[in-house]
Amino acid sequence: MTQLLERFIRYVKINTRSDAASQSVPTTKGQVGFARILEKELQEIGLSDIYYNEENGFLTAVLPATTNEDIPTIGFIAHLDTADYNAENIQPNIFPNYDGQDVVLNEKLGIIMETEEFPNLKDYVGQTLITTDGTTLLGADDKAGIVEILEAVDYLLKHPEIPHGKVLVAFGPDEEIGRGADLFDAPNFPASFAYTVDSGRVGCFEYETFNAAQAVITIEGTSVHPGTAYGTMVNAIKVGEKLDALLPKEDVPEKTRGYEGFYLLTKFIGSLDHAELTYIIRDHDKELFQKRKQHLLEIVDELNASADKDRLTIDFLDQYYNMKEIIEKDMTPVELAVTAMENLGIKPDIQPFRGGTDGSKISFMGIPTPNLFTGGENFHGQYEFITLESMEKAAQTIVEIIKENAIKSLNR
Repeated sequence: MTQLLERFIRYVKINTRSDAASQSVPTTKGQVGFARILEKELQEIGLSDIYYNEENGFLTAVLPATTNEDIPTIGFIAHLDTADYNAENIQPNIFPNYDGQDVVLNEKLGIIMETEEFPNLKDYVGQTLITTDGTTLLGADDKAGIVEILEAVDYLLKHPEIPHGKVLVAFGPDEEIGRGADLFDAPNFPASFAYTVDSGRVGCFEYETFNAAQAVITIEGTSVHPGTAYGTMVNAIKVGEKLDALLPKEDVPEKTRGYEGFYLLTKFIGSLDHAELTYIIRDHDKELFQKRKQHLLEIVDELNASADKDRLTIDFLDQYYNMKEIIEKDMTPVELAVTAMENLGIKPDIQPFRGGTDGSKISFMGIPTPNLFTGGENFHGQYEFITLESMEKAAQTIVEIIKENAIKSLNR
């Protein structure tokens, strides 16, 4: 595991935070630099057809098949960027043989990760724990996915006696801001199915995601001097508050779980004469998803009908759809992942994912792409952590999926 650890520590120190305000592809230079580093390392490992696409920011490569038998091509995908949290000067802490006690992330600043707040730490006693220094995120989301894919293909290249089909890998940008997969070149990634290696603790596996949309509502008010406002002023801020109050009070993220959908007001900016509200709308069920959008539209229509004129407009943008709609047509990638984990003594933890992945969009491009664990926890913040042993299990699972795919095909 020395090589895996060395790669991971080296990679997380590279600032690849994406930037939603940028219109470049990728949105940050750090992602480009990281892709170029990976490009050289893919060459050193011995993969073929290595290509960095400057138009979409994806780095792709091929692990050639070791047999001429007809085995479906599998893809493995991870993202280059990290989330919207401090990623400058990342200094990981490494705790070999972790003792299960509170973890001092930064003694100077008094930052401690307490087991009372994070009891999941006790699941990793005896393992090599890797954390932040309390001032940045770690970047295991998704640099752990990258090193696990590299470890798996490197292993298979060193063991050519293992029969397997062609394996494709792709490392892409801007997943954390939901834009990277929009430009994914599916026709030139001819996998029968793929996996994003981008989920949580060992065993996590998702093939159901939300359907997702954004709604932007603009409100035009009328601003006049408050001393002469009677019968004339229309306060756009107040109209926005009234709109939000008309939505179901319980349908918010902090009060929903499992398959329950929600509305989330993510931005509310305004003045007397103009306001803008941005919502995200989420539901696993496609019909309920459409009803949620319709309900918001009806509220806008109702407020317009009660006003002196149409003062509200609404614009919807569908962001991604539930990958289950595609994957349930052929459950092969799910069955292979479950078998691989069980072969390794890992209990599969299959849950509906309350979010989306690059696989949500790629699945609808014709490549069914469920989401496989990396082993990390507490993503997107200062308490993010992972263990070396968890990363090793993820790499082993990737290898086992590739092996099982060959076994299933050769035994047909």
